[in-house]
Amino acid sequence: MHAMALRTVLAALAFMAGVLGPPAAAEVVNLKASMNAASEVPPNSSPGTGTLTATYDTASKKLTWNGRYSGLTGPATAAHFHTGEPGKNGGVAVPITPNASPFEGSATLTDAQAADLLAGKWYVNVHTEANKGGEIRGQVTK
Repeated sequence: MHAMALRTVLAALAFMAGVLGPPAAAEVVNLKASMNAASEVPPNSSPGTGTLTATYDTASKKLTWNGRYSGLTGPATAAHFHTGEPGKNGGVAVPITPNASPFEGSATLTDAQAADLLAGKWYVNVHTEANKGGEIRGQVTK
């Protein structure tokens, strides 16, 4: 009787392992953004451009980035990651400091922030005195 109960438990465990599958593996996701004035909402006439590369580690929840920009109408006054789909403005998700070019940094994200980032619902932008709402912007994509 004991052997039969043990076989039943082992069979149930094997079945559950097959249904549930292996645990999700940690992943490092590569991200990028190309910033320009036409992507700002509303667009402006700045000749500025910029690029951003980033990685997101799903195990540590750490976003690490580096980027650069040039051709702005004046010195950068701020730079941020924002939550927002293309064509829509959104709130600041993560500030970028310092906001000088080139720039780099990292932040640990919440689960909600990570979900939005990986779903393409984040953008990065650089602000200037002439363009307080943002001079150049780029959607962060995989």
